[in-house]
Amino acid sequence: MKKFVLSILILTSLTFSFTSCEDETNRGGVSCFNGILDGDETGVDCGGSCVPCATCDDGIKNGDETGIDCGGSCEPCTGVITISGEILADATWTANNVYVLAGKVVVEDGITLTIEPGTIVKGQKGTGSLASALIVARGGKIMAEGTSERPIIFTSIDDNIEVGQQAGTNLNESNNGLWGGVLILGYAKGSFKGDVTEVQIEGIPAGDTFGLYGGDDDDDNSGVFKYVSIRHGGALIGEGNEINGLTLGAVGRGTVIDQVEVVANFDDGVEFFGGTVNASNLLVWAQGDDGLDIDQGYAGTIENSLVILGETSDHAFEVDGPEGAYEGLFTINNTTIIGDAATPGGEYADYRSRAMGATNNIYAYGFKESSDVELDNNGVSQNFLDGKLTFSGWEIVGYDNSIFQEKVAKDADGNETENKIILSPDFTERAAAWTKEVTAGSQTVGADVSVFNWTYAKAKGAF
Repeated sequence: MKKFVLSILILTSLTFSFTSCEDETNRGGVSCFNGILDGDETGVDCGGSCVPCATCDDGIKNGDETGIDCGGSCEPCTGVITISGEILADATWTANNVYVLAGKVVVEDGITLTIEPGTIVKGQKGTGSLASALIVARGGKIMAEGTSERPIIFTSIDDNIEVGQQAGTNLNESNNGLWGGVLILGYAKGSFKGDVTEVQIEGIPAGDTFGLYGGDDDDDNSGVFKYVSIRHGGALIGEGNEINGLTLGAVGRGTVIDQVEVVANFDDGVEFFGGTVNASNLLVWAQGDDGLDIDQGYAGTIENSLVILGETSDHAFEVDGPEGAYEGLFTINNTTIIGDAATPGGEYADYRSRAMGATNNIYAYGFKESSDVELDNNGVSQNFLDGKLTFSGWEIVGYDNSIFQEKVAKDADGNETENKIILSPDFTERAAAWTKEVTAGSQTVGADVSVFNWTYAKAKGAF
């Protein structure tokens, strides 16, 4: 594998400075070109004990500055830092800089990347092997813990958002595929073809071992990913193969995934490939394919989520089952899904390929009359009959007991196969037991959407 080194480039066209002792020409100022209060500041002649307006330790005017007795104003030290290749030592990305991903940036085994609240990360343009992405390899760790007031933002280099802002002005939910996305890989179990214990994540060439995921440690800890907004991603990496906004490959339950927003991703919003990680408060808006996608025996719980379809979206949920003998059972609880009646695709959900698990307390509205929930092949139908695939507490605006469809298996010529399973009684009759029609605002299930008030989607009026 070709080795890359971490490169850090501070654009020389930017000036890093503080203004101290303003209007005091005999007192000078503070140079602060290296962004650290380390004793090399010059011209501090303010009558005894003038301290620079800001410490530059965090680069933010946040109230911890001392000695502001110079009559001047405090400005943060800011810069643009380009990152490429492997991160081979623990690193911290700070909110006073914009970090640019040049191609694939990999947090290697044994390395921790810490990203401070309010930090902006931008991905460069590129497709195929040149697609930009942040990859946390197995054994690596990301500590990205933003806050509702200062979320961490991943976006495109085309986005004119600047340090201290939560949104730019030149892109919207229709701008997608402008960079890659974020991939977190772990050592938890997955259900893979041939019952192998590890496989290569989609989108990463087989020769790049940092793309492996899977193992036997269901408690594996890949860090914390909280109050993070991922925007305008999903770059093409191969024919019909794009990067998801957030990809979770065999991530263990020791990892925290909470308050994550994905907006305008060309492919799926959040996709789970096996693993046991529990995820809460996920918001996906205007994805090109599916909102929440489950594969390879994912055995965690997704709690309190919101999926808002856009003009090119496909399903709110797409769920595939195990590929090997191991049967992981997913759980989706308390989720609101909002359709777009004008969307050509725009379906509620598609359960495929031996899907097994539980989908509970779903509130849905805004879908077109032809939208449906599909049980897409024989294995899924059998799991439904056997109680391995269950549903409860669906409340739908416009529900008429005909949205649930069983799709029988077909051969290459489109003919129904002989071994199809006919549900008895019919699936739609069974669905009536756990689905009911409601009027908008009268629902008793679904997500608590107030927890998403911090998001870009809320600011843009998506819900």
